[in-house]
Amino acid sequence: MTRVNEYIRAPKVRVVTPNGEQLGVMSSREAVAKAKSIGLDLVEITANADPPVCKICDYGKYKYEQSKLNKGKSKATTKLKEVKFRVRTEEHDYNLKCSRIEKFLDGGNKVKVQLQFRGRENAHKELGFEVLQRVAEDLKGMGNLDQKPRLAGRAVSMLLSPLPKEQRKRKFLMDHGELVDDDDEDFDDDVIEESEEDESEE
Repeated sequence: MTRVNEYIRAPKVRVVTPNGEQLGVMSSREAVAKAKSIGLDLVEITANADPPVCKICDYGKYKYEQSKLNKGKSKATTKLKEVKFRVRTEEHDYNLKCSRIEKFLDGGNKVKVQLQFRGRENAHKELGFEVLQRVAEDLKGMGNLDQKPRLAGRAVSMLLSPLPKEQRKRKFLMDHGELVDDDDEDFDDDVIEESEEDESEE
């Protein structure tokens, strides 16, 4: 909890003006009086410092700016999950991967679904689009298609975002089976940390 004015407990504080100018160390009582003399508040901004650092400012404006900053930090740590398929993904694996996507969507995460073409599969890229279109159709009860399947090099990908909680309806239930025959490590699911502003680029 941010301490303000008379609620600041430290007997001495280091004071900063609204413009960032250092006024040095003074008693908290003197600092509060100085802030009030110009119609502002004394706000404790670094309680753990010795002495604590306080800023002369409008407390209401300070709270608003901190709220915006915290929201920005929350966006910056939004998780974009990634689940990878193959053209010939076994049905059991397909169901497990779809269940995993549902779990990610149910957690409020966006999911990038990607399919990498290998060898002769590059001559039949339409098969990759068919797989992703099937995934999108199977998961329409959990997520919106933010980005339709599109080709980039030797892979096709799409982006799903979660439906509102009250509209979500899971189709796949995760069991305890193991994924079979996805023999390469690069087909494990990944978690990508990025801001929502960057997600459109995926």
